[in-house]
Amino acid sequence: MRGPTGRGAREAARPADAVLPPALRAWCGPVAALAALVVVVLGVLYAGHTQPGTVDRWFVEPTEDSVRPPWRGLALAIDFLGEPVGAAVLVLAAVAGCLLRRRPRAAVFVVVGVVLTVGTGTLLKSVVGRTIHGDDNLSYPSGHTAFLTALAVMTALLALGRLRLGGAAATAFVLAVSLAAGAAMGWAQVALGAHYPTDVLGGWCIALALVPAAAWLVDLVADRRGARAADVEGREEVRR
Repeated sequence: MRGPTGRGAREAARPADAVLPPALRAWCGPVAALAALVVVVLGVLYAGHTQPGTVDRWFVEPTEDSVRPPWRGLALAIDFLGEPVGAAVLVLAAVAGCLLRRRPRAAVFVVVGVVLTVGTGTLLKSVVGRTIHGDDNLSYPSGHTAFLTALAVMTALLALGRLRLGGAAATAFVLAVSLAAGAAMGWAQVALGAHYPTDVLGGWCIALALVPAAAWLVDLVADRRGARAADVEGREEVRR
């Protein structure tokens, strides 16, 4: 007996292939919109600033190196994960893992998500113009925090298929992973004096805003390509 073809086959295959799990589609839009709003508001508030704001001073004097051994070594190790070499190693490992598990769509998702998040963060730094330790050190948003949070969120989304979590549990899992990654990198950036706390918040929110968008885009393009391929196959079967 021949299996389902055409639209029925695509719908049956989508839950396993999709990088944006069905259980999370309801909250992704509102969360992404709220995160984007925070990014914009902080960018407007701190555009052109060269000093920490009131909120920043609640945590620590961000312009001073406030961490000492042995915690400094840990902060530097975490910071390395957002540096070009460390970030490249993490991305290559994630892509290789996806390909080894025969999930090319997931591999594309990782690349698109990282490029979109890092590219947007870099562009916003020039637009906002907030600096730390001099006019040449653009600080808002924190690219390190945006990158590590984005990679963590993508990993969490891809893991949901195996964990079989749904609804509130899936949402809580992804948010917890994003918070853990953002807090770890954020602590390192503030402790090393590389960013203000509000820079970290902006970087974290960029990841929450753009990773769902990247997932939606990758699924959309992949589904359309699959639909065209299925239609071509269907026409060929009719000819036979």
